Amino acid sequence: MPQLNFIRQGHGPVVVLAHALGLDLTQWDEVAPLLARYFAVLRYDQRGHGRSEAPPGPYTLEALVDDAAGLINEQVGEPVHFVGLSMGGLLAQLLASRHPQLVRSVVIAQTSSWYSDVAWQRWRERIEAVRAHGMPAVAEGTVQRWFTPAFHADERNAERIAALRTVLLDTDPNAYVATCEATIAADMRDSNRRIACPALVIAGTHDESAPLVMLESIAASISGAHLATLEAAHLGPVERPQEFAALVTHFIQSQ
Repeated sequence: MPQLNFIRQGHGPVVVLAHALGLDLTQWDEVAPLLARYFAVLRYDQRGHGRSEAPPGPYTLEALVDDAAGLINEQVGEPVHFVGLSMGGLLAQLLASRHPQLVRSVVIAQTSSWYSDVAWQRWRERIEAVRAHGMPAVAEGTVQRWFTPAFHADERNAERIAALRTVLLDTDPNAYVATCEATIAADMRDSNRRIACPALVIAGTHDESAPLVMLESIAASISGAHLATLEAAHLGPVERPQEFAALVTHFIQSQ
């Protein structure tokens, strides 16, 4: 297991936050303080991201999930509420079926459970672009998809968007490619049916990267799962932090 960078704040039941591809734990800067009013919040950088170690590839989703399991065992020692967005949402699904003893509940936000041939081809194009030209080759298109046009147009958000763009550009391109290749292998359609813990699925109504229909499919595959929506594009916790935190808080406290 690589050395993982993490931050812990607050007191109470432990909530672990897993970020999206190409980002780091700062993705949760708006949401973490809101959750820390009620919970102990543990957010971390996944392997190859942020300040965590970047071992050479190849990576697998199972390895990324086992990283999360190792962190939970070492830093918590009991089951947690696991919240994952995008790539982190893939991990939330697999963690709940692969390590059920470590999970009290999961929040699966703005992600997929598998990729079609068309989506797979887009992933391959992204991988080849980064291999050839580095992170700048995909940065602008990725940042545009993260937020709605209205969020981009509001100059009050310019500094935050620029900071997240910098995180993406600073991501190790080899680790990014290795993580992309792990991601496109995802297929949790069968394993999701084994998830037994409470589950909340969150969709962004303007999310082109993870359309509502995919989140509806995930919710339908998990017994008893609840589906909620945010008026946001792909990074709902940044665009709608109050609403995102409220959904998570109510879900956990209602168990």
